[in-house]
Amino acid sequence: MKRSKFTDSQIMAILRQNESGEKVPDLCREHNISSATFYKWRAKYGGMDASMMKRLKELEDENRRLKKMYAEECLKSQLRQEALEGKW
Repeated sequence: MKRSKFTDSQIMAILRQNESGEKVPDLCREHNISSATFYKWRAKYGGMDASMMKRLKELEDENRRLKKMYAEECLKSQLRQEALEGKW
């Protein structure tokens, strides 16, 4: 997965600039981002503070790890099932 060139605090600062009245096209030009990126950030992080943003990142990482573990266990289970059925 591609990592953002902006840190969480930078994203929060950009969103706060918009809340203080700066227009979206001006912000996008200033920070060299697309308007789609800005609106995606606003949908995902709007109304959050730094601690909530950190917790969201932690939960996303944990979810990614759990999905990987689940996929590995499903594969093991399928292999065991095939071995019991004698398909090998």
